[in-house]
Amino acid sequence: MTATGTDTDGARDTAADRRAARARRRGAARAGSRPVLTRFPVPARVLGYGLVVGAGLLYLLPFVLQLVTGFKTDPDAAAHPLALLPTTPTTAAYQRLFGLSESAQGVPFLRWLSNSALVAVLVTAGRVLFDSMAGYALARLRFRGRSVLFGFVVAVMAVPGVALLIPKFLVLNSFGIFDTYTAMIVPLLVDAAGIFIMKQFFESVPREVEEAARVDGAGVFRVFWSVVLPMARPALITLTILSFQGSWNEFTHFLVATQSGQYETLTTGLARFVSGGLGGGTQYPLKLAAALLSTLPVAALFFCFQRYFVNGANSGAVKE
Repeated sequence: MTATGTDTDGARDTAADRRAARARRRGAARAGSRPVLTRFPVPARVLGYGLVVGAGLLYLLPFVLQLVTGFKTDPDAAAHPLALLPTTPTTAAYQRLFGLSESAQGVPFLRWLSNSALVAVLVTAGRVLFDSMAGYALARLRFRGRSVLFGFVVAVMAVPGVALLIPKFLVLNSFGIFDTYTAMIVPLLVDAAGIFIMKQFFESVPREVEEAARVDGAGVFRVFWSVVLPMARPALITLTILSFQGSWNEFTHFLVATQSGQYETLTTGLARFVSGGLGGGTQYPLKLAAALLSTLPVAALFFCFQRYFVNGANSGAVKE
């Protein structure tokens, strides 16, 4: 009877110790999950939040000035460049950009916009397709020279793009596609960073899923297209955002691939505009309005899919 009572008390003590240990772990987890600033006294927290808000406002100030200046007149922008409110608000800069005013002939903004949209959409579609196929091949297919090929892909990521400008021009000129849409699009259809991202994600996919599809009679391409690729949605969205942003903001490649005005994109057109190639004067409202409009598509795409972007960026960190 005494032994039984002792055993019962020991079991109760053990259960109580386990509950206490779980409570301590939960408390530690809650303390670790709290923001860093909440662990400090109130004055320190107020100071910390004030510094964060001040840094955020300082970061947003150039964008606010860009937005406001687009609604100023040329004399107002030159006299008060840092004013947060226009003296006489006007939409003349935007009217000129979209061809709604008589002086719009010198700024082919709509042509720049259409060229950038065409190149960005085609390049993004090509990169999503080809980078996914290449990444799956490097992650799952067994063939001779696979490690060497992946080493070349990583090595390409380490080469500065500026070092390839002259060879790129010589290749485009040799193939007779210089100063064409083909020269603007084809060399950008595949990139090493996209292949690396997709390879890392596909390696995190459990092999059992693919083996089950092969048992059902699916081939390699069917497994890739119907089974694995739908599971890669976070990585695909990440690749889509990066590809669209990269091709939309591309400058050096278009600089060596084209020379005619009809192939100018927003980046090359704005560069010529800022350098004074489209008229004299400062034209600050017109330049900043064009720059603002050129950043909106990328910003909208990122803010709409930023949650998937973060998930896709971390998707290859843990392997099954």
